[in-house]
Amino acid sequence: MRPYREYAPDQGLLLPPSLAQLLPEEDPVFFLREVVTTRLDLSAFHERYRCERGQPPYHPALMVGLFFYGGMQRIYSSRRLAQACQRDAGFMILTGRATPDYHTIGEFRQRFTEELAGLFAQVLRLCQEAGLVRLGHISLDGTKVRASASRHKAMSYGRMLSKAEVLEAELRRWLEEGMRQDQEEDEEYGPDDDGWSMPKEAEMKVVRRKVAQIKAGKARLEAMFREKAVEKGKDPEQARVPERAQTNFTDPESRIMKTPEGFQQCYNAQAAVDADSQVVVAHDLTNQGPDVQQLRPMLEAVHVFNDRYPEELTADAGYASEANFEALAEAKTYAVIALRRYHRDEPPDADPAPARATNRWPHRNEMRRRLMTAAGKELYKKRKQTVEPVFGQIKGARGFRQFLRRGQAAVRGEWALLCTVHNLLKLHQAQQPA
Repeated sequence: MRPYREYAPDQGLLLPPSLAQLLPEEDPVFFLREVVTTRLDLSAFHERYRCERGQPPYHPALMVGLFFYGGMQRIYSSRRLAQACQRDAGFMILTGRATPDYHTIGEFRQRFTEELAGLFAQVLRLCQEAGLVRLGHISLDGTKVRASASRHKAMSYGRMLSKAEVLEAELRRWLEEGMRQDQEEDEEYGPDDDGWSMPKEAEMKVVRRKVAQIKAGKARLEAMFREKAVEKGKDPEQARVPERAQTNFTDPESRIMKTPEGFQQCYNAQAAVDADSQVVVAHDLTNQGPDVQQLRPMLEAVHVFNDRYPEELTADAGYASEANFEALAEAKTYAVIALRRYHRDEPPDADPAPARATNRWPHRNEMRRRLMTAAGKELYKKRKQTVEPVFGQIKGARGFRQFLRRGQAAVRGEWALLCTVHNLLKLHQAQQPA
């Protein structure tokens, strides 16, 4: 019989091994543990704990590292993070074998949303110190990430109007039926007899809840369109909600957006990425599907996070507008942005500018000229190899395709955390020996 290597799973060990010996030295947990314990300023977390009483909380470095390492290992939910602390050697090394339960993990995530998002700037600074951020060329793009809500839980304004009337009529019918049965039972059993409860009481509660949801949804849409009227300088009292305008009952701040998988309830996550290192140099998140309104905020975010504007910028046709081109010119950023979605192998000069538009859209015509040059075409090629791989790494390699939390503020914090994890991995990769 062929001999095998010894297999004795119940064999005890004379001396307990160190957990650090169970993972290779290049595992990011060792790099991450050093970053969160010595290189990040966690004073904002400590300040929130300063005046609290009760049992001592887990150290912020432990909890912050838990979320970062979870992102690196494709683990995001509070329950799965709690399980990993008990079963995964990497998490045990990071936490010192502490085992926070999922309630503690979830409460920390909710309580310190802004503080966790604020760590993006600190990690970006570490990348800058390591020479990974040059801002010679950045690419900007957005990606649709599904919200924690189903599109089947959305309803249009017109549907709300008709549905609310139907449900309220059903409620009135049930109430009248209940009163009729009460009267019959009083005549049969006497007014002091308990008799039977009103029929379908549980179903009535469900209908009442639906009516309340619909009324709240109507109020949201009406308030939204009044705000839009104010922004346009119109009388908000004259604002009318289109019948096709929709809101979602599960996450009202998310929106229906077009994705490769069809129309889904989503948020639009934005990222500006350095071409040399694929480090995210700025991020943001909106519930507006079009990208065109996000260029100016993202350009300012790049300046805020990096203290200067980029030298060059590329973006797809979703960001093309005369106002955006003007903003880039004011920032002295040389940009190459597609004017529309081109077909395969179609030259950019396939849509020449009309003569009458020369004075009306000077920046757009200059952009068209850049796209027609060999240098402009070569520069625009950097976009696909800069920002799109980052979205692929976040969604594909690290498996994040749907937000866990609800509401734009909470989801923006999640996106900031994902971008921070991405930059930490880039920094760790850069520090590995060649």
